[in-house]
Amino acid sequence: MTERSLVCISCPIGCRLTVVEDPPGTIAVSGNKCARGEVYGREEMLSPKRVVTATVLTDSSTMRRLPVKTTAPLAKELIPGLLSGLYRMRVPLPVRCGQVILHDLEGSGIDLVATRSAE
Repeated sequence: MTERSLVCISCPIGCRLTVVEDPPGTIAVSGNKCARGEVYGREEMLSPKRVVTATVLTDSSTMRRLPVKTTAPLAKELIPGLLSGLYRMRVPLPVRCGQVILHDLEGSGIDLVATRSAE
């Protein structure tokens, strides 16, 4: 039996969840005040994901860093590699808000987009 205590991040309530896996593959979630908490607890136990927000260097002297984010939550095990690549990357300007900076990260179908326009 595996048990984890979590704070749900799916809505502003921040429920304290208890997630139990027993037997493997059978998940029970308690402490949630809405249905999203149950979904979050199950997903966090089986395949945790996060939306990644970061900044990347630009080729401009006036706006040195460009804010970016993933278009959907990305599997947690892919995040360190993504961040490592982002910290070495340099994006040429101009860029429009919503413009895809990296397409289909690690074959996930998730893109990295600019969250601000820059000239």
